[in-house]
Amino acid sequence: MKIIVPMAGIGSRLRPHTLTTPKPLTLIAGKPIVQRLVEDITQVVNQKIDEIAFIIGPVAKGFPGDTEERLLKIAKDLNAKGSVYVQEQALGTAHAINCAKDALDGPCVVAFADTLFKADFTLDSNSDGAIWVKQVEDPRAFGVVKLQDGIITDFVEKPEEFVSDLAIIGIYYFKEGSILKDEIQYLLDNDIKDKGEYQLTNALENMKQKGLKFVPGTVSEWMDCGNKNVTVETNSKVLELLEKDGKNLTSSDVKLENSTIIQPCYIGANVVLKNTTVGPFVSLGENSVIENSTIKNSLIQSNVQICDANLDNAMIGHHAKYNGKFTSVSIGDYSEMI
Repeated sequence: MKIIVPMAGIGSRLRPHTLTTPKPLTLIAGKPIVQRLVEDITQVVNQKIDEIAFIIGPVAKGFPGDTEERLLKIAKDLNAKGSVYVQEQALGTAHAINCAKDALDGPCVVAFADTLFKADFTLDSNSDGAIWVKQVEDPRAFGVVKLQDGIITDFVEKPEEFVSDLAIIGIYYFKEGSILKDEIQYLLDNDIKDKGEYQLTNALENMKQKGLKFVPGTVSEWMDCGNKNVTVETNSKVLELLEKDGKNLTSSDVKLENSTIIQPCYIGANVVLKNTTVGPFVSLGENSVIENSTIKNSLIQSNVQICDANLDNAMIGHHAKYNGKFTSVSIGDYSEMI
């Protein structure tokens, strides 16, 4: 089986954090979102993963020069071949997947790298694929599906009028990836767009009309990483789930001076806490120093300096310095508030 991971988006809703770090490489509890995603898939598909193909954006759109190296290591650590493709232009979900068309054959999981999940990956051998969905209150921002007798009957991209509240979470299984490749190529060859872009939902609709059967997948947890607030919320949920699994996420070399850690938290290597309370639900990256502060329910990256702060629902980027009394902040990489 292969995993195809489109991750070329610029992450505009998570700015300023994504100006220098692509959203899928944002650390959640010490690991990049995309790494957690492919690790989770590898654990639940119950099949050998032969290849993981990542589709990234160009360096000019904020992707660091070492992105390919980092992604190939993620694949290698999972005993899979790694491949990296570049989507030079943002022309839609189907166009992104087409950039990795050389990997589209045989059984494939397509997983967009801006979401984490807990899902049932029991695959129905009688179906041609599965699309994992979750009921939402406002489906207008999502692709949605309609069902009849347990089979998906319609795919609709971001409906303005209500047609269904079953949102596609961005995880798909295809029994035969080459069929998806051919349908996407048809969209490109005939310039078939929806809302100005080549959409995966259009390819799925064409496959359905040709008789292929897709079933919905069951999702118990859907953790979005679209903007600052939901990303902080996702960090808290991941920490909670990891604690339930008995994972110890505090580095052994953390230096505590009159300080307290309230679990669950992730505390990276070489962190110094002075006169500080951290937690619950805090991720704090390596080489950071926190003084005279109280921090809870927050996502803080690496090499950060914070003092005299009372933070809740905060997200702070790499190499940031913060000194203040604000309680809900969003500070990008290399920013300073002193």
